[in-house]
Amino acid sequence: MTNRYIYPAPSTAAIAGHPLHPASIPFPIAFLVGALATDLVYWITRVDFWARFSVWLIGAGVAMGIVAAILGLIDFFTVERARQHKAGWIHFIGNLVAMIVAATSLLIRWGDPVAAVLPLGLILSVITGGALAVTGWFGGELVFRHLIGVSGPGK
Repeated sequence: MTNRYIYPAPSTAAIAGHPLHPASIPFPIAFLVGALATDLVYWITRVDFWARFSVWLIGAGVAMGIVAAILGLIDFFTVERARQHKAGWIHFIGNLVAMIVAATSLLIRWGDPVAAVLPLGLILSVITGGALAVTGWFGGELVFRHLIGVSGPGK
C-alpha cells in the first residue's frame, strides 16, 4: 500500500508543533504491559508481592491512559483525516476497549490483589496487552502511512 498523502495533518494537541499524544502513550503501554509481566511472574512464583505490584502498575496505566486518551481524542475529533481511515477507528475503539478492560481489572483486584490474579486478572492483562499491540500497530499506520500527527511543511 502506498502513501497517497504529500502533506502532513499535524496534531492539534501539540506544544510548539510537537504532538502530545505520541509523547504520552509510552507510559500506559509500559505500565499495562508491565502488569501482564508481573501477573505472569506471580503465576509462576506465587509470591504475593507480584500480585500487589500489578495493582500499582494497572492503576498507573489507567491514570496515564486517561491522559493519553484525552490527547488522542482531541486529535481524533479535530483532525478530519484521522476519522477517514479504518485505522483511526480501530485505534480509537481498541484503545477504549483496552482502557475499559484495564479499569475492570483494577476494580476486581482492589480489595484482594492476590486472589484476583488467577485466572481472571491474568486473562484481563492478556486481553489488555493484546489490544494495545493491535492499537499500537494501527496508531503507527496513522502516523507513518497517513501522516496524521506529523509536523512538517504545510500546503
